[in-house]
Amino acid sequence: MVKLKNPELLKTDSYINGKWIKGSEHFDVINPFDQSVITTVSGINKSLAQEAVESAHKAFASWKALRAEERGSYLKRWSKLIEQNQEDLALILTLEVGKPLEQAHHEFMGCTGILRWAAEEACRLTGYTPSSPDPSRRFLAIKQPVGVIAAITPWNFPSVLPLKKCAPALAVGCTAVLKPAEDTPLSALALAHLAHEAGIPPGVFNVLTCSSPDEVGKEIITHPLVRKVSFTGSTEVGKKIIQQSGSGVKNLTMELGGNCPAIIAKDANIERAAEQTFWFKMYNAGQCCNNINRFLIHTDVYDTFVEKFESMMKEHIRLGPGTEESSSMGPLINTQGMEKVESHVKDALAKGAIARVGGKKSDQGALFFEPTLLVNVKPNMQLYHEETFGPVVACYRFGEDEEAIAMANDTHYGLASYLFTESMSKSWKIAEALEAGSIGVNTCDVVNESLPFGGWKESGIGREGGAIGGLDSFLESKTVVMGGL
Repeated sequence: MVKLKNPELLKTDSYINGKWIKGSEHFDVINPFDQSVITTVSGINKSLAQEAVESAHKAFASWKALRAEERGSYLKRWSKLIEQNQEDLALILTLEVGKPLEQAHHEFMGCTGILRWAAEEACRLTGYTPSSPDPSRRFLAIKQPVGVIAAITPWNFPSVLPLKKCAPALAVGCTAVLKPAEDTPLSALALAHLAHEAGIPPGVFNVLTCSSPDEVGKEIITHPLVRKVSFTGSTEVGKKIIQQSGSGVKNLTMELGGNCPAIIAKDANIERAAEQTFWFKMYNAGQCCNNINRFLIHTDVYDTFVEKFESMMKEHIRLGPGTEESSSMGPLINTQGMEKVESHVKDALAKGAIARVGGKKSDQGALFFEPTLLVNVKPNMQLYHEETFGPVVACYRFGEDEEAIAMANDTHYGLASYLFTESMSKSWKIAEALEAGSIGVNTCDVVNESLPFGGWKESGIGREGGAIGGLDSFLESKTVVMGGL
């Protein structure tokens, strides 16, 4: 039984048109730490998904007519309620995802930052007025909300990713239908409760729960009243969504898989490089879309870096439940995640890699994998080409910078890349050569509400965050030409 200061935050039904709607099916939400049942949630069907879209469409007319400051005031109240209930929200998130409480609290710092930023930034939307070559005409371009958006989010960041999509959408005048991941619906439902408490009008923000995403997901993707689809998840699922949305020529934003490299150059500050990459790599047990999947280390500093990283792993990593302060890493999300990590490590070891640390499932619990440090890793191994999504550090050697750049770009993905060097010229040269949407130079922190985030190649379409992605992706441009002047 979940003990909350505010029990109202634990919701188990969908939120549609300002009301809590019980679905006809039921499914359990599982704590990945011990596979215990947190609670049972009701799942909706296609007809209720249609109802949600129709209510969002109806609410769109009045919501977009509000002044930006008015819409922003709702988001600010929402943000304040999140701050006031953060302790309970973090506990819910930790129980359904497994990440340590400290990381859950960190996620809610992102939630409130996004809501406040979107509320303020929407007040500064501008068009432009180019000069007309004809003195009897005047030109201008304005921006208007696209309409109803469908947001589909994954399990690894079940609070901040819904708001990363929905906060800017609502701020500019769109209405939203959100389908969270079936593994982690509770955080999104808690956000819906606080949105209701903040007074956000019925139909503006809707949350749909279901045990299988196929029927409900397809309905909101293909519904003719949905004009925008924003998805974060795997490239495989993203391709299906692109195909499904094609019949309606939907406006799309896709933030998909990654195979992110980190280049540790010969002249890198090894202390800084190891510390930055260590904490980032182990965050959420390595289950982050822009996490480092491949460590490309110059041969001259390879041993030094590996030894430093190994000592940090042994000193700082403590497996356990996220609710215990001593735990620095929780479990993987489900058996599918475990099977993928285990398969990648077994393949690497069979082909000559050596595990300096870990290398197998932990006896801590069914979904715990030992933090693993692999050396002698080669490009012929599975984890070079595929995203592992777990606490596995795969270390490759390189000799010249050109070789590192080629290895970094040798992938179908391009979400983020990282570089550690003390050379300013090398920073510019390599950063500009890397094929990825975000580049971190001497840092792994490349995500902020003020910055656009998204991928190249099969890592996505469009951007989220910043004025470019956070707002513009939910707006249509309209050209107005006035004649007879």
